[in-house]
Amino acid sequence: MKFLFALCFIFCFTQTHHAQRSNYELVWSDEFDYNGAVDPEKWHHQTQLPNGQSWYNGEIQHYTDRIENAFVSEGTLKVMAKRETYTNQGVTKDFTSARLNSKFSFTYGKIITKAKLPFGLGTWPAIWMLGKNIIEPGGYFSSTHGTTYWPACGEVDIMEHWGNNQNYISSAIHTPSSYGGTVNVAGRYVSDVSNEFHEYTLEWDEQRMVFSVDNIVHYIYQPGTQNMETWPFDADQYMLFNVALLPEIISTNFTEDAMEVDYIRIYQNNLGTGALEDPTAKPWHPNPTLDNITLVDATDYVGGSARIYAIDGTLMQSFKVSDAFINLDMTPYSSGLYYIVLQFQQYYNTSKVIKL
Repeated sequence: MKFLFALCFIFCFTQTHHAQRSNYELVWSDEFDYNGAVDPEKWHHQTQLPNGQSWYNGEIQHYTDRIENAFVSEGTLKVMAKRETYTNQGVTKDFTSARLNSKFSFTYGKIITKAKLPFGLGTWPAIWMLGKNIIEPGGYFSSTHGTTYWPACGEVDIMEHWGNNQNYISSAIHTPSSYGGTVNVAGRYVSDVSNEFHEYTLEWDEQRMVFSVDNIVHYIYQPGTQNMETWPFDADQYMLFNVALLPEIISTNFTEDAMEVDYIRIYQNNLGTGALEDPTAKPWHPNPTLDNITLVDATDYVGGSARIYAIDGTLMQSFKVSDAFINLDMTPYSSGLYYIVLQFQQYYNTSKVIKL
């Protein structure tokens, strides 16, 4: 988010060689402190049947854009699944629910959602993300940004819960490498998820994704080799809330139930306070520069990443640090001040460089 970085660049100097990130800044949220339909500036109802007849994974509901299936009251969002006969797109189904897409997309950050889940066999609530570039009928970004089919777009399941395994919270990653064989998934049992609110959190950076419930980590995804098969997560994703229904619900006495969401908050690292400039680090040469600039010893960051930001916070370039010697071509950049951020795991080093 450019406006965050444009506010200021404040650096705390330290004598240690590495600086550990500690600060995030809120960039997008919905506190659900209103009543009625969901905020149309923030949410899109995805209702189109993907194949004209049904949804994926054997789901048996219609997703609708009605207030009966998604509404805000008493400080929480209700994503309401209901048993009712409903006809849409020429197809009649016996259940309805809602599937919400955020109109906000982002790369890297910390996502915290506080929610209470529906109860019962056949219910399948989820808090998750898809790549903004996904080609998917009726998705908010698909018509303008869709270039890639699932799973190459990447999918991140922050929270999934199946009513046939009550209180077990699952988190998963879907990529081309995990399609048709390897499944990147883990979870744990959490006390009383259908009667109590819990915080579901994802921390996502250039190296890994860390999943937790109530600040207890249950899964870390950090592939040893990062490429488009294992890591399509260096580009924008967007949030989804939905409650799907599976065929086993038909034989139950289910009438309606909701996933309640108290809030969703998305934070990103503020370059100005989250990264520290290290005066003991080896300098880039020449600085200022007309064309190329070189760092001869980036040993401590091999295997990590490098990013170049303009003064307004615009990300100009990012790449993996594969060698201790880094040579950057600055000729495409206009004259001005830039920040080069090296990162390895949770450690950052930031340098200021001037392009003449």
